Amino acid sequence: MRALITGGAGFIGSHLAERLVELDHEVIAVDDLSTGRRDNIAHLVEDGAVELVHGSILDRELMDRLISRADTVFHLAAAVGVKLIVDNPLVGLLTNIHGTEQVLDSAWRHGARVLLASTSEIYGKNTADALSENDDRILGSPLKSRWSYSEAKAIDESLAFTYWRERGLAAVIVRLFNTVGPRQTGRYGMVIPRFVDQALRGEPITVYGDGKQTRCFCYVGDVVGALVEIVDRPEAYGQAFNIGRPDEVSIQELAERVIALTGSASPIRYIAYEDAYGEGFEDMERRMPDITGIQGLIGFDP
Repeated sequence: MRALITGGAGFIGSHLAERLVELDHEVIAVDDLSTGRRDNIAHLVEDGAVELVHGSILDRELMDRLISRADTVFHLAAAVGVKLIVDNPLVGLLTNIHGTEQVLDSAWRHGARVLLASTSEIYGKNTADALSENDDRILGSPLKSRWSYSEAKAIDESLAFTYWRERGLAAVIVRLFNTVGPRQTGRYGMVIPRFVDQALRGEPITVYGDGKQTRCFCYVGDVVGALVEIVDRPEAYGQAFNIGRPDEVSIQELAERVIALTGSASPIRYIAYEDAYGEGFEDMERRMPDITGIQGLIGFDP
């Protein structure tokens, strides 16, 4: 495989690069380093295993040149994190929509296959017991920036599906639920590294809302293994697959686990959503994936 990873210096991208190198694939990583970090893949670059290109997916000429050298594109680059999306919704919309459009078009013209990383945010406020890929999207007003990320990623999915259906692009969509592990940062709202950092500093663990909302977390090593395997399955093209671990934990319980594991004396402090993100912010009470689809395809067992 000659693989191009967009967002290759990011949290998930760097782990994917490591996995591909372990499997003796050629890897190019492109990243604008706005949220990714060069240090994440410095060891791979220094060993000559990965070529890192500093650039934006919005640079059409650059992306066309890089994709012409690849047979597989793992499109992970996106504006991510609730805090970043709420604070800079326009950046998120432009990056996620125009960047994906350019990646898909170049991949189609150069005959590369594409794995598009989408998100559980697609489902919005749907609180079904286990969200399946065909479940309805339930979103708030498009005038609330909270939902702009979901809207942008839905357009990305529609673009990928339509390129597959109308132009024959080999494209598969994966909807990532909360992914966690080494190198993840809490700077953009990711909850586990934020809790761990606060606990290690002895600061209050800040839980937004009442803490009863639940989430599911999946180890990044399991996730990238699935990405590498699913892109090799032609029967997956034109479809979307949830990737996550269907094991719920409340955010309050998560904070308590972090305190126990770090031996911290940090108290838990509850903060209203409005104080954390501004007036009118909406969150989901739960979000759990149905992973029957990917289990049936590759035997995924996180």
